[in-house]
Amino acid sequence: MDTHCDNKLSLNLPSYTQLICQYDFERSALWYYLNPRPRPCFTPTLLEEIRDLQQRVADHLRVSPDDLHYFILASATPKVFNLGGDLDLFVRLITERNRDRLYEYGRICVDAVYHNATNLGIPTLTTISLVQGSALGGGFEAAISSNVLIAEQDVQMGFPEILFNLFPGMGAYSLLARRMEPARAERFLRTGQQHEARKLWEMGIVDVLAPDGEGVHAVNDFIRRHSRSRNGQQAIQQVRQRVNPLAYQELLDIVEIWADAALRLTARELRFMTRIAAAQERLDATEDEMAARHPGRDGAVLAIEPAAATG
Repeated sequence: MDTHCDNKLSLNLPSYTQLICQYDFERSALWYYLNPRPRPCFTPTLLEEIRDLQQRVADHLRVSPDDLHYFILASATPKVFNLGGDLDLFVRLITERNRDRLYEYGRICVDAVYHNATNLGIPTLTTISLVQGSALGGGFEAAISSNVLIAEQDVQMGFPEILFNLFPGMGAYSLLARRMEPARAERFLRTGQQHEARKLWEMGIVDVLAPDGEGVHAVNDFIRRHSRSRNGQQAIQQVRQRVNPLAYQELLDIVEIWADAALRLTARELRFMTRIAAAQERLDATEDEMAARHPGRDGAVLAIEPAAATG
């Protein structure tokens, strides 16, 4: 199916089950909203759909590079960007000692992260993350993998994995170390603390800070300003990637370390991980109830209205 808009992007997309896509013709921007089930985490289905979308967009832009200038990652879940890895799956695979599937899950994660960080290999494309709710673990990795991170000021972001004796293995260290000093990045991962976006903006991790409820306006405003000097802005983006490149093999090597570390978790640590997964599911159920009471926050509507908003 084609993406839905008044002026269609000639990009044929399948009917995704955990992604909602919308093309903003005025700004040459394609928004894709995370809509995972049963929890707001990176399910295997969501990861496969993200990679499929990335590949389709990249293939299209190699032929028609002027069709799309901005590729925007956001969330269809109210108050949640993404809560990270599929912990239920992790517990099952660790219990089964299934290292191959753990590694494969990590590999598709770093595939998505790497291609987003390198703007799908398309020099004229800029990737943007809009964070309007909690971004934890892999959710935070996804957010910081974009060329530009825009966040509403009071949202919470962080890497809590150390609390169950693991670490975020799908790009966190590599990406943070390219936004701040490596020693500070390592301390960030060791504490497991969550930080408000305002603090992360002061640390240089968030690029644009928006008032609560104004994230979409901030994205549109950024695009308007960026578009005025897009040639120079994208040249600087290319220079940054040349001076401090993100190596795909580096990410794969870290997934190997992550998979081995995961298999060393104890039964007690796995029980703690299971409790966190249950808490994520309760949170998602609460947000579904809220959306039912307030139809304007429904996922499908959320995916259509923001990109059409003026800014």
